[in-house]
Amino acid sequence: MKIVCFGDSITRGVSYIKGRLRIVKENYPSILNSLCSTKQNTVVLNKGVFNDNSDLLLKRLEKDVFKEQPDAVIICIGGNDCNFKWDEVAARPYEEHKPIVPLERYLNNIREMVKEINEKGIVPILLTLPPLDPKRYYHTISQRHGSEIAHWISKTGGIEHWHGLYNRRIKDLIKNINIPSIDVRTALKKAGDLKELISDDGIHLTSTGYSVMGKKIFEDFFSVIFEDKILKQQ
Repeated sequence: MKIVCFGDSITRGVSYIKGRLRIVKENYPSILNSLCSTKQNTVVLNKGVFNDNSDLLLKRLEKDVFKEQPDAVIICIGGNDCNFKWDEVAARPYEEHKPIVPLERYLNNIREMVKEINEKGIVPILLTLPPLDPKRYYHTISQRHGSEIAHWISKTGGIEHWHGLYNRRIKDLIKNINIPSIDVRTALKKAGDLKELISDDGIHLTSTGYSVMGKKIFEDFFSVIFEDKILKQQ
């Protein structure tokens, strides 16, 4: 079985270590690949790209998924979609600002990805959004762009509000169109102190967080695949 992990910097394995963004070897696809070594002829490919969003993911479906001819694709996307252009927010903190990929376009992108993946006979598995630590995230953003963003955050809720909203709507979409899914958000929240699981920038995971994520996906993956096949046979 071939599995493609398809997403942004969370899939790539980016972490924030000693003030710098770095790619850690213990990313969730590599952990999943190690765990899957107990399954005969199972290989996991990492197709995560830093700073990707659902617009960009849709554009590289052919190159990074279909050309690989996998049996399943694990989709983890949304953290950059619901984020903001913080330089613009800092410059105009009293104006309205929209997420980089507005909610309805984000959901439509997911629907289109799932449709195209299904048409190729590949099983799409959608992950919920991993949690973030808003306090540390905004500290990082303020250091980069200045404290002017504080007013805007106080009025809108900032990414914490949007991140939760996008995740809720993804969960609704999962139910409405029966997309196979794995809830990594809940698994990470239950795993312990988020300070140990989320790196200092408040949004990327630590090696420990990626380990929790990879193990959760491994635990659920084969039952999700089995359930999907049963549903398609009915």
